[in-house]
Amino acid sequence: MAKVSITPQGQSKIEASFNPNQYSVSKSNSIAESAIPGLEAPILQYVHGNTRTLDMDLFFDTFEKRTSVTAETDKIYNLLYVVSSTHAPPICQIEWGGFSFPGVLDHVSGKFTLFLADGTPVRATLSVSFKEYKDVQVLIKERPRESADHRKTWVVRSGDRLDNIAGQEYGDPGMWRPIAEANDLDDPSRLAPGFVLLIPPLN
Repeated sequence: MAKVSITPQGQSKIEASFNPNQYSVSKSNSIAESAIPGLEAPILQYVHGNTRTLDMDLFFDTFEKRTSVTAETDKIYNLLYVVSSTHAPPICQIEWGGFSFPGVLDHVSGKFTLFLADGTPVRATLSVSFKEYKDVQVLIKERPRESADHRKTWVVRSGDRLDNIAGQEYGDPGMWRPIAEANDLDDPSRLAPGFVLLIPPLN
């Protein structure tokens, strides 16, 4: 049976002694709540998507070898350390069967549950969490650029400017004029907090 493996970039593959019973992949969005005076509930506003996260338990056992299991578990803990050539922790490829997940180790928690007579640990369970890694160029290509159809309104917050809003909505701060024209703004530099702007789609 194929074992779950973790291959750090430029390093040797790491395999657990036993496969996990399960793993979970989670994904979420950051949603801001903008309270408007007089409304019973705040207006929800999409801010950005968050990174996918992979969580699983890795099992290591060296009882039959009569050696310390830390020789194996340290390989996982070491994935938290910065690589001198990149000044960042290594990017890993986690694979099991047909599942593949590129990520960086976010945190690890270990339990050592079996010991030899002299106290040497020989069995351990590591709970690990990886955050998905995507190259910047891939993220840029995945970003929708057609229009702002997915968000029809914008609730002005303190410090908001039209160029910043255009940058977030259209990907170009210079495209603030369509927003100003759609909302009949005489002075685009003065935006009152709580004002609801219409964000027109770009043709």
